Amino acid sequence: MPVGADGLPGTAEREDTGSTGNAGNAGDPAPPPGLVVLGHFDQPPGYGVNRPHGSASWLFTWTTAGRGRLWQGGAQTSAGAGDLVVLAPGVPHGYAVEPGARHWRFWWAHCQARPSWAAWLRPYDAGAGMYVVTSAPAGVHGRVGTAFRRMHADARWTGTEATPDASPPDGQVAVAHGSAARELALCALEEIVLLTTAAARPATPHPGLDARIRRARELIDADPGAPHTVRSLAGGVALSPSRFAHLFSRQLGQSPMRALREARLRHAARLLESTDLPVERVAAASGFVSPFHFNRAFRERYGAPPGAYRTMHGGSPG
Repeated sequence: MPVGADGLPGTAEREDTGSTGNAGNAGDPAPPPGLVVLGHFDQPPGYGVNRPHGSASWLFTWTTAGRGRLWQGGAQTSAGAGDLVVLAPGVPHGYAVEPGARHWRFWWAHCQARPSWAAWLRPYDAGAGMYVVTSAPAGVHGRVGTAFRRMHADARWTGTEATPDASPPDGQVAVAHGSAARELALCALEEIVLLTTAAARPATPHPGLDARIRRARELIDADPGAPHTVRSLAGGVALSPSRFAHLFSRQLGQSPMRALREARLRHAARLLESTDLPVERVAAASGFVSPFHFNRAFRERYGAPPGAYRTMHGGSPG
């Protein structure tokens, strides 16, 4: 569905039109969780988006010309043509035209990432939930652009007529309405993520990330359902709990317990997609003691309760 930037539903209404300044503390709004929203813009100097509280959905950007600068938590990067930068939800972030650049032309897409993408993105982790793929060969750039145009067309499909042509979007923002349009759009984005991550060469691990914090993050990712605490994670990397919590938050832009909660929700989503475990067992296997708390947290992150998410993503009812 093509709409103008002022026609998006709810808090999506200003998405990626950006601003040249934001006097309030709330920052620029982002689309509500559960939507697939995307567009292609060519922005001049002075354009920028600032979200002090992050977004409830993932943000994917693919630069086609000019340069942009993106930051998330304590991580930041500069993006040029052929760079894919992905920002995970729940961490303060922002992006703007690179200082000194004449413009920034880029695709952007907000959605809930499929859990299977995590393994493809992990080698490009720059810290704080930012993933930077900067070495995709030029030979795949054209196909990535084609996939984004198809994603834009699929998101506009009503389901009752022929799919729209995958023509240049001319600044239109597309919002996928209906499960078919949403899944088709996500299939195109999956192709983009696979093309770029499979063809690129992972960069050296983020040089500013303390090895002890990297190890703590690995402990969380390896077994998110374990009864981790700040004290246990700190002990695993030979730091005091207070020093560990401070260093973790400073370097990754979120507290250890917030990072653990996000890892548990990603794990739960993978289980819902790939198993027929009852929702209560998914909650327990993902480290949630209370099914009620799990349902509430999952709905906040993915825009749907666990049972509905499983139905949308092809799993068996649980």
